[in-house]
Amino acid sequence: MGQHIGFKLARLPRLWRAVIDERLAPLGLTQTRWVTLWNLRNMGGGQAQCDLARAIGVEAPSLVRTLDQLAEQNLIERRPCADDRRTKRLFLTEEATPLLAQIEAIVNEVRDEMLAGLSQEEVDLFESFIDRIEANGLNLQRQSEQAKAS
Repeated sequence: MGQHIGFKLARLPRLWRAVIDERLAPLGLTQTRWVTLWNLRNMGGGQAQCDLARAIGVEAPSLVRTLDQLAEQNLIERRPCADDRRTKRLFLTEEATPLLAQIEAIVNEVRDEMLAGLSQEEVDLFESFIDRIEANGLNLQRQSEQAKAS
């Protein structure tokens, strides 16, 4: 097994996002903004800020500035949570819909170009490998957390 597979696995998402970032730059979108919009759309409206931060993989306080900017652009709105007044729920606005369509088209285009030369069967197999590697990593994290708790 190649010694550098971990480095390649770490480098690939950065490369993938860098290509998407370059393509989305003319729309005035930073990586933080488009990733936030993309995740909010995929999670569905009404998400708590902390849940969105967790999905993106950032701390909730570091997401606040991005959410402020998206709200200023009228792409999202914050609404109070009926169950907990301290919690704000996030919703995409109608103005976000055409922008998200552009983002999706660019993301799909990049995906097709990055996977060029691979058959659907190879892509499916690659995805199954990634799923297994992720499951192994999550299992290692659980074991480590359990060992720390003991």
